[in-house]
Amino acid sequence: MIEVRNLAKHFGSIVAVDDVSFTVARGEVLGFLGPNGAGKSTTMKMITGFLAPSSGTAIVCGADVTRDAIAVKRKIGYLPEGAPAYPDMTPAGFLDFIAHIRGFAGAEAKKRVALAVERVAIGEVLFQPIDTLSKGFKRRVGIAQALLHDPEVLIMDEPTDGLDPNQKHEVRRLIAEMAPDKAIIISTHILEEVDAVCSRAMIIAHGKLLADGTPGALEARSRRHNAVRLMLAAADEEAAVVALAELPDVAAVEPVDDGEGHALLVFPRERRSIIGAVTDLLRNRHWEAQALRVERGSLDDVFRQITMAH
Repeated sequence: MIEVRNLAKHFGSIVAVDDVSFTVARGEVLGFLGPNGAGKSTTMKMITGFLAPSSGTAIVCGADVTRDAIAVKRKIGYLPEGAPAYPDMTPAGFLDFIAHIRGFAGAEAKKRVALAVERVAIGEVLFQPIDTLSKGFKRRVGIAQALLHDPEVLIMDEPTDGLDPNQKHEVRRLIAEMAPDKAIIISTHILEEVDAVCSRAMIIAHGKLLADGTPGALEARSRRHNAVRLMLAAADEEAAVVALAELPDVAAVEPVDDGEGHALLVFPRERRSIIGAVTDLLRNRHWEAQALRVERGSLDDVFRQITMAH
C-alpha cells in the first residue's frame, strides 16, 4: 500500500533524507524511530505530498506522489507534527470544515464528524475554541481530522505527544483496532509505544535507514538478549562468577546494581540460549537462586547502539 523508492531530500548542503526505500503492507503498523533531526518527519512529509523530494518517489495505493499528489492525499490520513489547526475555530467547526474539504456534505458529513469525535473522545470540548484547549486535546482534534474520511493509509507524526497515560492507552487501542484494514506509519520517540502497537520498527539516523524488523527481532540484537539475570546469596556469588564464566556459551558475567537490587548478569556468546546450562550449574553446586530470569533484550539498548554508531 505504501512503496517508498530511493527518497532523498536536500536542504542546500544538508542531506535530511538519504536514499530511503521501504514498503508497508495492509495490516502493518510501522514504527519510525530515530533521534531528533534524523529525517523521520521529512520522510513523512514527502510520502504525504507536503514536501517535494529532491529525488526518488513514493507510491501510495498505486498513485505516485511526484505525479499525482492529490490522488495520494485522498488515500492518506495525516497527523503532522504539532497538529496544526485554526486556533479560533472550535473542534466542531474545524471537523465540519475538514469533512467538506474531503468531499462530504449534509448528513454524511455530520455522520463522519460524529464518528471521529466519538473515536477520539473530544465531545466535552467540541464547542470551545481550539486555541483554549490543552495540548492533549489539540492532539486528539488532529487525530480526529486524520481519521475522518476513514483512509486506507494513516501517517501520524508523534500521535501520543502531549497525552496523559490514559489518553496514550486509548490512542494505542484505537491504532490497534484500525490496523487490520490499513497501512499505518507512526513516528515516535517512545520506545514502549513500538512494543505496544507496532508490528514492525525501522530506525533512521542522519537521513539513512539503519534497521528494519519486528520489535522482537530488533530486541534480539541487544547485548542483553538471552542474558540470564541471577540473584544469589552473597556467600555463593564469588564462586558462581568463576563457574558461570567457565560455561562454554557464556561470554561474560557482570554484577549489576539497579532498581531491582544487586544481581549477576550472565551474557551469552552470540545471544545463544544459556538458561539450561545456568540452571544445571546451580543445581549441581546446590546454589539456590533468589531470582532468575532470561532477558529478552532492550529496544532502548539497540536504539542507542545503532544510532550512536553512525
